[in-house]
Parts: sequence; structure tokens; C-alpha cells
Amino acid sequence: MTDRLCFAAAMSILLVADVAFSAVPAERSVSTSRQFILYGADAAARGAVSELAERTKTNLLTVLRQQDRWTTPVLINLQAAQPTRPDLPSVAFRVSQTGFGLKLQLDLMLSAELDVAALERELVRTLLIEMIYRAQQNVAAGSVLAEPPDWLVDGLLAAAPGRDRQPLIDALASAGEPASLSTFVQQRRALLDSPARVLYQANSLALVQLILTSDNGPAQLTRYIGDLARGSNDTLAELKSHFAVLREDAEKSWRAALAQVRATDGPGLLSFAESDRRLEQLLRGGSTDPAQSAEAQLAQLAGKKASPADKAKLTQLRQSLLEMLANINPTLRPLIHEYEQITQLLLRGKRRGVAARLERLRDTRAQLTTRMSAIDDYMNWFEATQSKTPSGVFVDYLRTATTQHRAESRRRDPLSVYLDALEQQTTN
Repeated sequence: MTDRLCFAAAMSILLVADVAFSAVPAERSVSTSRQFILYGADAAARGAVSELAERTKTNLLTVLRQQDRWTTPVLINLQAAQPTRPDLPSVAFRVSQTGFGLKLQLDLMLSAELDVAALERELVRTLLIEMIYRAQQNVAAGSVLAEPPDWLVDGLLAAAPGRDRQPLIDALASAGEPASLSTFVQQRRALLDSPARVLYQANSLALVQLILTSDNGPAQLTRYIGDLARGSNDTLAELKSHFAVLREDAEKSWRAALAQVRATDGPGLLSFAESDRRLEQLLRGGSTDPAQSAEAQLAQLAGKKASPADKAKLTQLRQSLLEMLANINPTLRPLIHEYEQITQLLLRGKRRGVAARLERLRDTRAQLTTRMSAIDDYMNWFEATQSKTPSGVFVDYLRTATTQHRAESRRRDPLSVYLDALEQQTTN
């Protein structure tokens, strides 16, 4: 009996100790926005993953032009890679329903072969799911949860600030006939090989840029994300219902968007003078009469209803403006966006305030041209008189001026002509 009591007491102590140790929470870190809660690994690893998660979210909010209004936290579980389980994915996403709402969790296997691009993609997908169900906290258990389409995840990733898009541009440039928009939005990224995924992301970038540059694009895209939980299986119909740019001629707009991304692989950004000259040509519309220019027609349509012929011209002007954005000087991009928005308003029959916006655009453009011309004059003066390391811009001009000066200063008397001829023969 005494032995049994001692064994029972010992087991009780072990059970209590086991419960006490299991109650000790694992080490964790919370990101700066407090949306990401990281468990496992050491503080350095948690800090690195936390920084990547916050930067990914910041880029996403920047593209969508939205403030951070998250409601559901994201749990990130860091684990060491298991050599005995090479089949485990490096990044695994889990979503489940609890009595308090959704539970979003990322399981991350830490190793030297960690795919950072895959982690960024899963982070974007997780953040989009949080946005989809942000206004629906009481999701019934067993419901089939909606997920963002692959093109949206890839497109938002590619549109992030500072992203290297050259591989995507090269993929579009070397691709053959592009798939139709209806075919593209139905493609499944998981079934594509590596080269096809690069082309898929390039197409995704074109579609996201087309939406973002449309009238009130970022806000409309955010609303589309929030409506995905109630959307239908017809992806193209959902896109047309949310974005006016795809309603009239979706395929034409789609091909123009692909051409815009493809045209980025050109000579690079144009100078302000060349950009302004091209914008002037576009607004002039090939007419020498100012009253018949495209800009004058915009002003006329601000006071009358657009006819079918006028709408066709507006559509063509809008597509030309979008294509111009590929390599235009950044200084003029806000003005081109403004002209493009004006064409959108006129196409939709909204003329209120358009005349004032056009007048303001003309004044702004004139002031900008004057200011940039003054800057060029100053830079030329500085280069010619102050800089100790010439850039070589004026080399040809100075060589021509010097040669002309020497030619004009030569003497023409018989003795000078003879000496010049003798010098030339000796030199040769």
C-alpha cells in the first residue's frame, strides 16, 4: 500500500509538471501592424519573416491605395525543415473557421532553399482572403470559402513598387498570339510549367494595370475583392460588372493593355521635351487647325452629348493615352492620367466640371513646360561654365565652333596659303 501511494504521488507530480510545462506559451513575435503573429524559431528568424510580411502588405495597400483596416490576424508558424519529410511544402496556407471567425495560418519551413517568392505569393493570397471576409465575420461552419483568382494575386505582386518586371516584359515580347481574355482568366496557375507561369504573371500584370488605370480603378478593384465571396463562377461576367473599361469591348482593351506592357521594353523613359512633343502631337490629332484638334474636341464635348462617331474618337484617344504611359517621362504622367480620366467621363456622358479640368490642365502643362525649359537652360549653362567634368553633350557643338573659328581666322595672303599647304602635306 505504501509503494502504491508513493507511485501515485510521483505520477501526480509528473502530470502536474507536464501540464505546467505545456501551459507555457511558445515564444512569439508580433509585427508592427499587429496583424501578423509569429511562433517558433528564434527572434532573428521571426523578425525577418515579420519584416517581409509587413513590406508585402505595405506594397499591396500602396497598389490598391487603401489604408490598413485589417480585422483578422494572420498566424505564421515557423518550423525547422525536416530531412525525413522532404515532401512537406516550404509554405503551406491553412484557413479554418472557429467560433470567433476565420483563422488564417501560414506554416513556414525554414531552410536555405526557402522560396521567398512563394512566401510573398501566399502572403498576398492570405491578405486578400482577409479582405474578402472582412465584412463577414460570422461565416457558417462548413461553408465553401472563396479565394482570390490566380491572376489577381500574380498581378498585384507584379504591380508592387520596385518590382523587377523585365522578365515579364521579355516573356510577352517573345510570346506568340496572346490568349483571349476569357481564356486567360480561366487558366489555373498550378497546372502551368515554369516558363508558362512567367507569361501568366505578365498577362496578370497587364490586366491589373488595365483595371488600376481605369476610372477610379483602385477603389473599384478593392470593391471587386470584397464582392468575391458573393460572386459567381463566371469570372469574365464578374469583371465586366465591376469594371466599365471591360464592358464595351473587353478584348480590345485587353490587347491594348498587353501592348502597353510589351512596349515598356523600348528605349526607356523619354525626356521631358520628347514626351511633351508626343503629347502635343496626340492632342493635336494630326490637324493644323487648333479648332479641329483633339483637345479642342474634348472641350466641345464638355458642353454637348457625344455622338457615336465622337465616342469612337474618344475611345481611340483613350487607348493612345494608355499606350503612351509605357515610356513617358514621369513628370507628365499625372497629366496623361487626367486626360485619360476626362475621356472616360465623356464616354459615360458625364460632362460636369470637364471644361474647368481641361482649362486647368492647359495652364498646368504650360507652366510645366516653362519650368522645365528654364531648368534645361540652367543645366546647359552649368555644364558649359561651371562643371569640371563635362558630360560630353556639347563636344560636337564645341568642335564645330572651334573649326569654324579657325577657318574664319586664317589669313589668305599668298605666303599664308603656301605655308598652310606645306603644313598639310607634312602632316599627311
